Amino acid sequence: MKDQSSALPRAFVFGIAGLLLLGCSTLAEKTPARAEIKNVIMVIGDGMGPQQVGLLLSYARQAPHGVLKNHKTALDRLVAESGRIGASLTYPDGALVTDSAASATQLASGKFAKTEMVGLDADGYPAESVIEKARRWGKATGLVSDTRITHATPAAFAAHETHRSRETRIPEDLLAANADVMLSGGLDYWLPQAAAEKNSAIHREMEANIEHAFRIGSARKDGKNLLNEARKQGYHLVFNARQLRQASGKTLGLFAGSGMSDGIAESLNRRNAGHAEPTLAEMSEQALKILERNERGFFLMIEAGQIDWASHRNDTGLLLHEMLRFDAMLHKVLDWMGGREDTLLIVTADHETGGFGFGYSGKNIPAPTTLASGHVFKPNFNFGNPEILDRLYAQKLSYHDIFAEFDALPPNQRTAAALAERVNRHTEFKISASEAASILATEANAGHRPDHPSLSEKTVPKLAAKTAFFVYTKDNRENLLAELVGARQQVVWASGTHTSTPVFVFAKGAGRAVEPFASILHHTDVGRLTIEALRPEDTAD
Repeated sequence: MKDQSSALPRAFVFGIAGLLLLGCSTLAEKTPARAEIKNVIMVIGDGMGPQQVGLLLSYARQAPHGVLKNHKTALDRLVAESGRIGASLTYPDGALVTDSAASATQLASGKFAKTEMVGLDADGYPAESVIEKARRWGKATGLVSDTRITHATPAAFAAHETHRSRETRIPEDLLAANADVMLSGGLDYWLPQAAAEKNSAIHREMEANIEHAFRIGSARKDGKNLLNEARKQGYHLVFNARQLRQASGKTLGLFAGSGMSDGIAESLNRRNAGHAEPTLAEMSEQALKILERNERGFFLMIEAGQIDWASHRNDTGLLLHEMLRFDAMLHKVLDWMGGREDTLLIVTADHETGGFGFGYSGKNIPAPTTLASGHVFKPNFNFGNPEILDRLYAQKLSYHDIFAEFDALPPNQRTAAALAERVNRHTEFKISASEAASILATEANAGHRPDHPSLSEKTVPKLAAKTAFFVYTKDNRENLLAELVGARQQVVWASGTHTSTPVFVFAKGAGRAVEPFASILHHTDVGRLTIEALRPEDTAD
């Protein structure tokens, strides 16, 4: 595919969420003489477009009782510490919109990729990743994610598969890539089928190994125990926060059967000193401690992956907590960097998800007020009270967990009133029983869950059907709930899927290394710049 960056203007102003970007020129013009870079850290907020960054910044600046110190985020800190800001297009080969597999492949390799393929270029050949190159150059490597290590983004940095769904094959690819540190969820994809049987020896062994921190299962249909293969390759296996703190060498950490806990749960975990599941910040901090021991340097990819999951479900309260999880992790990375001149930090996203935004509406228009000047202030629209930000933070369960709690009820108790009670108990944006009934009726008529009692199109008002851009039907109820409370949250969502919105690129490090990122790029450019920065000066490739 033709590189389109040469047609870009020499200077532009890019203003989203209050951030100003000036003085950009083409990638070729911006590339300086090589800088002495020993380490590269790439942080990816999956689904974190300018809109999601804007939510974090709005919360930091405007929440009346916000939890962030001095109303500042880690991104503010990054920029204040001589960071740079750019923008990057995310599209894959032959399509307008990317998925995480293609986008992460482009970031990892600097080559165009097709959607849903992992670690393959646009022609279907293996694309050597920065992880693989770094190992050839004698550097340490690491992958950290709060999803699961076999998921699209971490997999794209070390695996080569024709489809991202091949998650039972991806662990073998990860072992072949031989990264020094891999920390995430996804244990079920490493264990043999027998691990799902409670009376099996492997099940009992694993329960003891994980110290009963989470449920043991298996996603495999064969007898392979890939943990044994990992041990043979010298990996130290860890399964909870205590074990992770003791890790010092080559480490594989798997802290959940599938995805790790969501951002709301992690916010609660941070208050409990004895929490079993490590936070994203703790995983990142320990990975840095291990990798920094390599005198030749390292490459580390850290993914805040559940920003994407919250955005797919249009769950704004959960999204806020995911952004706060990202923020806490980035502070740890910046703490480690300090004033180092040998490290390049790149913070970006693989794509934006959901088309999120705060908007003004014609509902609940504030009453006129008399100002100190004596003038009457009478808005024509409702532009949103910043107190909404505190109410979003106060959410106690994700929409996903609210519906899971509802589904656990006996069938005859799964009533609209029962759903409304749970929404109202766990969130600050209340719904009525009739509104809950509209959610259940809509999904029942769509054929998703016809077993809900006492629901019919004739007796219950029907919400607008979620169709073309809400493709994950198992989450349809969550999108419907988001639509229902949107006006109360002052929130709009455009989609349940990804968008083509360009994403930010934040960079910090030695001046000559960061300057090329202060431009309008494509993710293949970001990938190539990353590889070039990490490559030792005495190495041709």
